[in-house]
Amino acid sequence: MKFTKMHGIGNDYVYVNAIENDIPDPSALSIAVSDRHFGIGSDGLILIKKSDKADFMMDMYNADGSQGKMCGNGIRCVGKYVYDHGLTDKTVVTIETLSGIKTLDLTIKPVDEVPGYKAVSNNGFVVSDATVNMGAPILKPEDVPVIVPEGFTPGEAAVGMPIMIDGTEYLGTAVSMGNPHVIVFVDDTDNYPLESIGPKFENYRLFPDRINTEFVQVIDRNYVKMRVWERGSAETMACGTGACATVVACILNGKTDDEVTVSLRGGDLKIRWDREDNLVFMTGPATTVFEGEI
Repeated sequence: MKFTKMHGIGNDYVYVNAIENDIPDPSALSIAVSDRHFGIGSDGLILIKKSDKADFMMDMYNADGSQGKMCGNGIRCVGKYVYDHGLTDKTVVTIETLSGIKTLDLTIKPVDEVPGYKAVSNNGFVVSDATVNMGAPILKPEDVPVIVPEGFTPGEAAVGMPIMIDGTEYLGTAVSMGNPHVIVFVDDTDNYPLESIGPKFENYRLFPDRINTEFVQVIDRNYVKMRVWERGSAETMACGTGACATVVACILNGKTDDEVTVSLRGGDLKIRWDREDNLVFMTGPATTVFEGEI
């Protein structure tokens, strides 16, 4: 099986052209290839498939084999893959996901101007960055899903929701961008004990489908720092849907303006919430690391 290793600011996946390759057990394959000691090493597996609703379909799996609905960093790399490999010449492409169809606006540059693997290009050009219309944020608790504690009104956004972990009360804001997130504001992301706290949020009783947790430090009204604990993958270098959910939560809590640079461990993403049209846009790079066969 041929594969391509790609990452969006450090959020890395193994990509396989499932239009040409039959993958009978993608969950087991994701576990095998994601292992950083005995496999290729990644946050999961993304299959690129045909779609009867969009240009292509993204089918993603986490490192533990569980299926994911959406990945913001992963979908930018899907856009890069289909263009760089000549599966399309479009610079605006639609990708079907389990959380709906997303539209990508691809930035094309000469291959020598773009960091990363150089052997594959579309007539000497490749994708460097992509802007993704991530759709509308989902704020109704039952749709995230989250079980709101007593005192919160069902159907209204869960902003500043108390979460008790090991005797400490945290205030979380629940947002779904096609997958569930809870955003918690902290004073110092660099030294935050994510390894011990993250799993307790992921499996907390208020989150029936588990949860992705963003720990966010607000620097100013246009810049925040973020670390993420992803359900099924532990801490990752970046999370695109998490960055989008973070900016929505920041705005709902009155902490930032509508356009924010989110600094993650793997790099920066630019997120804008167009509140008039209720759409979130994410812009960031996509990078090919290498190609191989396993």
